[in-house]
Formats: sequence, structure tokens, C-alpha cells
Amino acid sequence: MRRKPIYVEIDMQAPMKDAWEYTQNPKLHEQWDLRFTSITYLEKKSPDAPQQFTYETKVMPGLKVSGWGESKGEHHKADGTKTSSLHFGTPQKISPIAEGKGYWQYIPKDKGLTFLTQYDYDVRYGKLGVLFDYLFRSLIGWATALSFDVLKRWLEKGENPLAQYRRFFLTMLISILFCFVWLYHGLAPKVMVQHPDEVMMIERLLGYPSEESLQPSNQAPHLSDADLQMNTATKIVFGIGIAEILFALCWLLPRGKRLLFSAQIIVFPLLTISAVLADKNMVGAPFNPVTLNAALWVLSIVGFILSKDLPSAKSCKRKRG
Repeated sequence: MRRKPIYVEIDMQAPMKDAWEYTQNPKLHEQWDLRFTSITYLEKKSPDAPQQFTYETKVMPGLKVSGWGESKGEHHKADGTKTSSLHFGTPQKISPIAEGKGYWQYIPKDKGLTFLTQYDYDVRYGKLGVLFDYLFRSLIGWATALSFDVLKRWLEKGENPLAQYRRFFLTMLISILFCFVWLYHGLAPKVMVQHPDEVMMIERLLGYPSEESLQPSNQAPHLSDADLQMNTATKIVFGIGIAEILFALCWLLPRGKRLLFSAQIIVFPLLTISAVLADKNMVGAPFNPVTLNAALWVLSIVGFILSKDLPSAKSCKRKRG
């Protein structure tokens, strides 16, 4: 079954001529479009010939995809709407895209315009390629939408695309790190293993006396106070572990990063004070909670600053109508 073409639409408060220049000029286009690393226009064989070009996309260091493209024509309506059609493809087998077609459209509005695109492509490798395209099509559609929002912010606010992408991907990298930190510390020493140090800190914070002072002179068949306190502490540790796992999953959500960073700016000093109150000897231990939480606290401040007004694919419409 053929999948629906990719559609992305966004409103911009910018002059039509600027939007046209920033999307049709290859040196400007390659700066905001995440799908391309470089775009090179080829010399026309005649003034009326379609504009041909080549492009490169760096997938990772040492790996890139090169392809070709052709602007098939431009259409201008009486109401000022402009349309630019495109034919593109790549011979490289590493690319899931074999060949495709699409268009850009610029629709004038009050004090700005609506900029939209729709394109589709054929995939390689038969049914296996179609199966992989379920993931790839979502990814390339997201990249298109994010790029459109970056262009919008460049035209409206003057923020350079490189600076926008740097803030965006650094925020994502820090978010992935915090997701791992909270998931690991919630799952490994609290839920799966119940590390004795975790239980000991909870007992001391609750003001429980030491286990030795609670040992009875003769062994009783029922649970001692120490056993009951241990049982309570382990349940609390388990609950804290579940809470940390849920907090870790919040970092995977597309929005709300700034709120999570601000919460950590408050939480990490409190966790540090709690750890020191539970066991003052931890201060002198290597890689202790004081130094670890201080590093995470500073990183939270950096993330809070970087995450202000990030570009987002959510700013675009992904369906017609």
C-alpha cells in the first residue's frame, strides 16, 4: 500500500521576496534545511532550461549521500501565490530514496505568507525498503518540519540557523544524558538491587536508630523492630526508584524540557544536602554525591539557558486542511 506523501506547512511573518530568496538561493537554503549539507547549482544549458543541481547530506562522519535535483518550473498566480516544482533522486544504494517529486508553495497572507511543501518518493529494496520507509518517512518528515521552523525563526527573528541547531541538538544531548542518569539510578540501585547504602540513607534520614541498638537479647520468632524498619526503608527506596524511572521517561517527551531543567536546579542541591546529612563520610569518598550533583546542577543550568525558545517540528501543520 502506497503511503501518503509528506506534507509540511507553516505561517511566517516575513516578506514574500525574503522567503523566496532564502529558499531558492542554494547557499541560503543549505543553511536552514536539515536534509542537506550542501547544494550546488549547475550551469544552465540555456536560459529556459530547468535549473539542475547536486546535493550532499552528511549522515555521520565519513558517510554521506550525494544526489541530483532539478527545478522543473515556477508558476505564479494572479493572487501572488508562487509554486516551485522539483524532481530529485540519488544513485547511491545507501539511500532509501531512489527518486521523487514535490513542490514548494508560497501563499501570501496579511503581513506574511504560508510556506508549504508536499513531496513523495520511490524506495529501494522492494518490500524490505517499504518496511524501513515507515520509520524513515517519519524521520524525514520531522526533519522537514523542524527545518521550516528554523527558517521561520531566521526570517522573523534573525537567529542564524547554525545557532538554532546548536542549541536544539545540545539540549537533546543533555536531555538524553539526564534520561540515562535518572533511569540508571532509579532502576539499578533502587528497584533491581536495593543497594544497602540506599536503604541506609533512608533509615538515617527517617531518624531510625542503628540496627545494633535494636537487637533483642534473645531471638524472638516474630519480626524485630530492626526488621520492620528495614522493610519500611526498602519500600521507600523502591518507591523512589519508580519515581526516578518515571522522571527519566519525561525527558523523552518532545516538549517541557525547560520545566524539567528548572526542577533539577532545585532538586540537586536538596539531594546533595540529604546525602550529606545521611552520611557525612560520603563527602571524602571518590566520585561522591557532592561532586556528582554539583556537575549535574551546573549542566541543568546550561540546559535551562539553551532550551529557551527552541525550534520545533510541532510548529508546523503536517496534514492538509
